[in-house]
Amino acid sequence: MKKQIAKCLLEIEAVFLRPEQPFTWASGIKSPIYCDNRLTLTAPKVRTVIENAIAQTVKTNFPDCEVLMGTSTAGIAHAAIAAHILDLPMGYVRSGAKDHGRGNQIEGKLEKGQKVVIIEDLISTGGSVIEVADVLREAGAEVLGIVSIFTYGMQKGRTRLQEKKLKNISLTDFDTICAVAAEQGYIKEEAIERLMAFRNNPSDESWIR
Repeated sequence: MKKQIAKCLLEIEAVFLRPEQPFTWASGIKSPIYCDNRLTLTAPKVRTVIENAIAQTVKTNFPDCEVLMGTSTAGIAHAAIAAHILDLPMGYVRSGAKDHGRGNQIEGKLEKGQKVVIIEDLISTGGSVIEVADVLREAGAEVLGIVSIFTYGMQKGRTRLQEKKLKNISLTDFDTICAVAAEQGYIKEEAIERLMAFRNNPSDESWIR
């Protein structure tokens, strides 16, 4: 599955590798990879593969799941489609409580004690999805884990998720993307070492040189 999803993301350029011309993240970090999984929503064939994979991953790894909760905003559509496939209720968690109406941060009905799986599109350092888990837990939900489309596998992210006792299952990951990209000719084989150097320590820009 990881290789299939990796091929899909590369084909539609939802994941784009460019070690020779690094991208700049909002944090200022130089990166050889750009990921925009929102593009999967506009590619029906890829979208079908991904949503079925999310649904199957939830079913296999979290069979007791009662509700899917998407992260705002990128995880919302994926949670909705996967929930439809699984015939489960869904909702989403805002980045902050609304300043009007009922002031909700969690949208959709959620009962205390319900078993929830979070649907996320991308995990790097894990900060955003951890905030979502915290909100759900404070509301009384039992967070079984996370299903994400792609994860960088950065040590900081892995450590933070472990500390919060959050199990993450990703459809594909940085290592698989790199391997498939080399096999398919998107990058040269020798570029993988530089890509791994970035993954292992994003703040060290020596990989650029």
